[in-house]
Amino acid sequence: MNDAGDRQASVRCTQCGTEGAEIGFLNDSGQYAAGHVRWMQGPLKIGFFGAKGSGGRRAVEAWRCPKCGHLELFAGKWL
Repeated sequence: MNDAGDRQASVRCTQCGTEGAEIGFLNDSGQYAAGHVRWMQGPLKIGFFGAKGSGGRRAVEAWRCPKCGHLELFAGKWL
């Protein structure tokens, strides 16, 4: 992905068409959380100790439309 500032001008809202969405993140504050929501590769697997993903993880980028407030989520960098 490009620098967030470069991408901001190119991210267009899929709801109202406004350009220039602002980047942010979804904060995961649950127990044992790393502070951000993660996208997990592969299907959800439920094991003895609970749910887990089967593959790699990516940070989730959240882009907010300044006009209508719609959020667009993108799988970002590998963690």
